[in-house]
Amino acid sequence: MRSATFSPDGKTIASASWDTTVKLWNLNGKEIMTLRGHQAGVRSVSFSPDGQIIATASEDGTAKLWNRQGQELVTLKGHQAGIQAVSFSSDSQLIATASKDKTVKLWNRDGKELLTLRGHRGEVNAVSFSPNGETIATASEDMTVKLWNRQGEVLQTLAGLDTGVKSASFSPDGQVLASSDSLGKVTLWNLDFDSSPEKLLAQACNCVRDYLLNSADVKEEERSLCDRLATVKVSQ
Repeated sequence: MRSATFSPDGKTIASASWDTTVKLWNLNGKEIMTLRGHQAGVRSVSFSPDGQIIATASEDGTAKLWNRQGQELVTLKGHQAGIQAVSFSSDSQLIATASKDKTVKLWNRDGKELLTLRGHRGEVNAVSFSPNGETIATASEDMTVKLWNRQGEVLQTLAGLDTGVKSASFSPDGQVLASSDSLGKVTLWNLDFDSSPEKLLAQACNCVRDYLLNSADVKEEERSLCDRLATVKVSQ
């Protein structure tokens, strides 16, 4: 088994296997149905946020969309190598596939290829949409994570890692991205693109203001260090 995920309502589990199938299970461990159609091992499975569609990604170079009754709706063909991951946008209308061919493709629910994201120099292992659906994160064997907009433009490349990146996941508020690598290290990235040095300094002052005013360990001449900085609201 390569991947398992819950349905949005938490009542069904989907599992993807090297035996070329995906199985659906209830919470008691009873098999509900088997999705058959891929010609090689299935690496990834994902439910659409609205719970209506199941996407599967395979080493056969295709992704497939299925309804909850197990009927194959469409096959997404276009990658030149196996697909490592598949992910839905938050509105359930876009599907992203990450491939060993170093690209990520965006598709609509009818199976039409909309866009190809090119820029990684190694296999792409993971793809994830931000909670608001506007940013796409991709993780690659080239030791980087890239952030893209829905028009396919690179917003930022997160580098400095020592090995291939295996996964990328947004926090619920979209402000932090977690990535994991082949060495077992998890890295947290701050995605507040508006953080100027002045804003960061003001945020730091917000955190230590009470300490500066009230701590007995602070020298009197240091209590006013932040007085000239206006209080700012830290992004939630």
